Amino acid sequence: KAGQIILAKGYGFANVEHQVPVKPETIFQSGSVGKQFTATAVMILVEEGKIKLDDSISKYLDNTPKIWKGVTVRHLLTHTAGMIMYPFDLNLRQDYTEDDLLNHATSIPLTFQPGEKWSYSNLGYFVLGIMISKLTGKFYGDFIQERIFKPLGMNTARVINEADIIPNRAAGYRLENGKLKNQEWFSPTFNSTADGSLYLTILDMAKWDAALYGEKILKRSSFEQMCTPVKLNDGKTYPYGLGWFLDEVQGHRLIHHAGGWQGFTSLIWRYVDDKLTIVVFDNLAQASPGTIANEVAAIYGAPPIK
Repeated sequence: KAGQIILAKGYGFANVEHQVPVKPETIFQSGSVGKQFTATAVMILVEEGKIKLDDSISKYLDNTPKIWKGVTVRHLLTHTAGMIMYPFDLNLRQDYTEDDLLNHATSIPLTFQPGEKWSYSNLGYFVLGIMISKLTGKFYGDFIQERIFKPLGMNTARVINEADIIPNRAAGYRLENGKLKNQEWFSPTFNSTADGSLYLTILDMAKWDAALYGEKILKRSSFEQMCTPVKLNDGKTYPYGLGWFLDEVQGHRLIHHAGGWQGFTSLIWRYVDDKLTIVVFDNLAQASPGTIANEVAAIYGAPPIK
């Protein structure tokens, strides 16, 4: 509440096989909750004059197809570029270079004209991560570590790396025919793309939430841009900004995002006017963090999302 922790608590097991309980320091995978950090990284570069949101992405990436000339940075951030959800014809257990991924992305036709409508696209955020890398000369994960995580003291936040020894890391699980199974394994490539491949704790997210009330990372005007609904070509708007869903629930403004990956699901709900933020991480693919968040919201007098 108002950037201060009211409750940070773990329930159940971070590792079922070893019966390790969840605690506030337990590290979870972010899923698409991580998109807000990619969007913030882009806005840092916008503030520095290195990117303009309404420039074609072909200005920042080499050898893009003609159809991409009309795709802007804003289109990628707002899921209005016409890119597909995910390149499912890639082998998720094989490693690829950033150039491999970009070459593959450019071979996939757009599904509609940029700005025509809204359609959620992980592929668009793949491309944003590559663009950050090309502009800064740094892997996008290193850039957000340097420019977001370290300044905020988010000491355990980082890009996923299953090979490293990481204290307090939770194991991910899924249900298969009613039986609990370990998460499926994907290659390091697909655990390091900018669509949300992060390790985070509740304590990291509390620091992030507190920072959003100030201007340590971004100017207030930049964050307001991130929380402005995207305008489509026909003049209508869609309730998504730059890395955030935007809603009003019974008169309460809400910016939020959810995610799921490798046996983890997650969400962050920020009731802006109430100065109330709820973050839920869990390590079961079929879990329902929204159900938990609705119950917590009710305790603090905020309306649930139906």
